[in-house]
Amino acid sequence: MYLVTAQEMQLMDQSTIEDFGIPGRVLMENAGREATRIFLETFCEASHKRIGVIAGPGNNGGDGFVMARCLGQKGLGVTVYLLAERHRVRGDAAANLKLLTPLNIPVNEIYDEKSFLTHQAGMRHEHIWIDAIFGTGLAAEVQGFFKEIIAFINQLNRPVFSVDIPSGLHSDTGQPCGECIRAHATAAFAFAKLGHLLYPGADYTGKLEIADIGIPPHVADRIGPKQFLLTPPQIRNYFKPRPFTAHKGDTGHLLVVAGSPGKTGAAAMTALSAMRIGAGLVTLAIPAGLHPALETMVMETMTHPLPETPAGSLDPSAFGVIMGLLSGKKCLAIGPGIGISRGTATLVRRIIRETAVPLVIDADGLNCIAKSTQVLKKAGAAVILTPHPGEMSRLVDRPVKEIQADRVKHAREFSVKFNVHTVLKGARTLIAHPDGRVYVNPTGNSGMASGGMGDVLTGIISGLLTQGYAAEAAAHMGVFIHGACADALADRMGPFGFLATDVIHEIPAQIKKFTGP
Repeated sequence: MYLVTAQEMQLMDQSTIEDFGIPGRVLMENAGREATRIFLETFCEASHKRIGVIAGPGNNGGDGFVMARCLGQKGLGVTVYLLAERHRVRGDAAANLKLLTPLNIPVNEIYDEKSFLTHQAGMRHEHIWIDAIFGTGLAAEVQGFFKEIIAFINQLNRPVFSVDIPSGLHSDTGQPCGECIRAHATAAFAFAKLGHLLYPGADYTGKLEIADIGIPPHVADRIGPKQFLLTPPQIRNYFKPRPFTAHKGDTGHLLVVAGSPGKTGAAAMTALSAMRIGAGLVTLAIPAGLHPALETMVMETMTHPLPETPAGSLDPSAFGVIMGLLSGKKCLAIGPGIGISRGTATLVRRIIRETAVPLVIDADGLNCIAKSTQVLKKAGAAVILTPHPGEMSRLVDRPVKEIQADRVKHAREFSVKFNVHTVLKGARTLIAHPDGRVYVNPTGNSGMASGGMGDVLTGIISGLLTQGYAAEAAAHMGVFIHGACADALADRMGPFGFLATDVIHEIPAQIKKFTGP
């Protein structure tokens, strides 16, 4: 499912009008009518309420004028508050504004502080608001008069229905441009925008519905958006049937290099998650001092001691042992709980350069290469990295706040630059690929803000790679199922308080949902 940027949506509109021949006014009519349908389905009580349409002078305002006309023709009480003088409205928006006059739909012009004060009393009596101030093209901070208007609407604490996107929300990043409408619901035209799904934009958007405005599918395909939303049918299609005669040798052997003193749980959870997702065999390679403890923690997983330093971390001399253990393995997962000593970092970098099987790098494995990311360009097989924002910040040497302000940009640029698959964790986890495509994951919840969740994800993704799934498919499936497990637990146990080990036990039930009839 496409997720589009403001520029991609603009190109689609332009191509539909100029190349396909659907006039802009028809698109505006379609948009307004579809938005009206969604509005009435969302607010069943609207026929008994006063409705205010707050509209800018551009095309977003024009969509609002169409809605006002459609609602007025159905006998609903509508008042338009135009944030400009009438003569400043141009094009298709002006044509639709003129149609309100013969229907006796009031249009109040608010174009400065004085006129705003004049109409505030009437505005306070509206029961529901339709927000048609700014469209998807907004990129600058909302300032001055418009900022006051948006703040006023929010302070009224009345339900707001946004046309295409909440006014003040950046379409591509999901960040508010200063002041932003907090919508109860939003009708997105043609496609959801990135800003609708990414946080905090999802909170400002409210309930999201897609309105078909007549953009031909071939036009969208030709523009070729590079952002997508993961969907259950897509995940189901990835799963390959397992033959009845399959045995553990057919389903792959994974090597996990993990653990250090005080972090045995990370190693154990990674290994167990890989087995729960279906890997046939898992060998857990850990510092020798941890070997006795982990042998009793992981019953189904094989273990192997590795040379360690006096402090108990992995020694660089473990390289030869690890390369020997990789014989016959389908994937290597490295990083959970291994620490960031100088020797360990040297070992991790050398493994990346010389490993010939798909590689999943997480946690301390990422921190070990934060100052030497160029080593990723020397990897001999597919690499999947699973950073949280703090780890991503260290990888790109930018503040966490900057990463979070444009997560898609940073995940995409890193993946393209280093030819890796980047799973940027967090609310709406992103999966970025070397060709620039970015997928947004809709599953997961705040109950996952608990230790060990990242180790489980590493195990799931590496377990899928071990079974022969391509890196792209494994990343998509792993992230989606990881979040779906947490969603199922939240429904059953409560919004938080479930553990990473609970997620591990939920994995087979989610597999059943995607592989059953």
